[in-house]
Amino acid sequence: MSSCCTTSLKEESRAHWLKRSVKSLAFWVVIGILLGIVLGVVSPELGIQSKIGIDWFIQALKWLIGPIIFLTIISGIVGLENLREVGSIGLKAFIYFEIVSTIALAIGIIFGNLLEPGVGMNLSVEMMDAGSVEKFANAATQDVGSFKAILIGAIPPDPLTPFLKANTLQVLFMALCTAFIISFMGNKYKSRVLRPIEIAQNFFFKILTVLMLFSPVAAFSAMAFLIGKFGFSSLVNMAWLLGVMAITCLFFIFVVLGAICYFAKVNIFKFMRFIGKEVLVVFATSSSETALAPLMRKLEAAGITRGTVGLVIPTGYSFNLDCTNIYLALSVIFLSQAFNIPLTLEQELSILVILMITSKGAVGVTGSGFIVLAGTLSALHGAIPVACVAVLLGVDKFMSEMRACGNLCGNAVACLIVAIWDKQIDREKFDYAMNHPEEFAHH
Repeated sequence: MSSCCTTSLKEESRAHWLKRSVKSLAFWVVIGILLGIVLGVVSPELGIQSKIGIDWFIQALKWLIGPIIFLTIISGIVGLENLREVGSIGLKAFIYFEIVSTIALAIGIIFGNLLEPGVGMNLSVEMMDAGSVEKFANAATQDVGSFKAILIGAIPPDPLTPFLKANTLQVLFMALCTAFIISFMGNKYKSRVLRPIEIAQNFFFKILTVLMLFSPVAAFSAMAFLIGKFGFSSLVNMAWLLGVMAITCLFFIFVVLGAICYFAKVNIFKFMRFIGKEVLVVFATSSSETALAPLMRKLEAAGITRGTVGLVIPTGYSFNLDCTNIYLALSVIFLSQAFNIPLTLEQELSILVILMITSKGAVGVTGSGFIVLAGTLSALHGAIPVACVAVLLGVDKFMSEMRACGNLCGNAVACLIVAIWDKQIDREKFDYAMNHPEEFAHH
């Protein structure tokens, strides 16, 4: 009798799990990924043509990202008691960004030297097509470089373009200016302005919620195109480079960020489980933009103040791209090994210093990782010819997925640590969210 009851309970439990899974958006994203892979293998031509699905999805998200960030930052700053809090959050975020992003660069160099992904390839610079990377080199000279160029790039040419192009830094600049102006107008005026801003913010979040229901379709399109265009064979030649990139990113997330979270009394595994849906969507679409606004909403729902989320997350996507830094450092070491161009310790340290500057210089630029890499090689004064970057063109798409996922994790942790550091978090609410992530799945 007891065995029958046990079997019945197991079946009920299995049925409950299946029902809950079918209702989960993450479940359908996984289905979309698997079906996309199948289509890409069975009919590569159809797979390539299905790219339009992901293009439309990302374009729609770009239209929403600007207004959501703009309204979130304004409501967050105006809602703070005083502007001193804004300065405190900003300063702590800047300190965190610089320290952690530099650690990421150093890890990329160290793992590249330890695991040697390029050793034995024995490539020749003469066999590279310089024309294939010319557009990236040109973009690098225009968009990568000095701190002055970054500051100039932060000022929008007009109020509309940053929203249409989803230029996070320019939207951030306009939002900060608007928020400071409103903050100086007194509490009576602030309360009048804040209400319509919050209504508009909720309106855009509702549109976002509807749009995210189409993320399984976007995941299907992205994976079908990926496999149809490059095939499984595109992974074979440089599988070890991809493997090293994956190992390095995982080490950074679970060891470096894990250690940081440990000192803040946060379990990194629970936190990664909490943001798991956003990571999955980013992996499927190869774009951090797909999860930027949902991540902000989820962190806010978990007890981090709106002002902290609104300041740290968008700024982090401009200045705290940890796994892009790993990609850049690892790629430079890989190219030096693949083309048998030895680098001295002094040269590797100079690469670290150059990347500390250039990694901040392609804000809001599509394909920024590749552009910054070309710019970095140019800054090395010919030590490694820029044409060598062409060897990475085939696998850059796969590496971009790792970069996007790692950057999402890095910025989520950054927001959490700054919130804890500046006491901008409801710790009881946050701990509850960590232990009950399923209740926050739809945020």
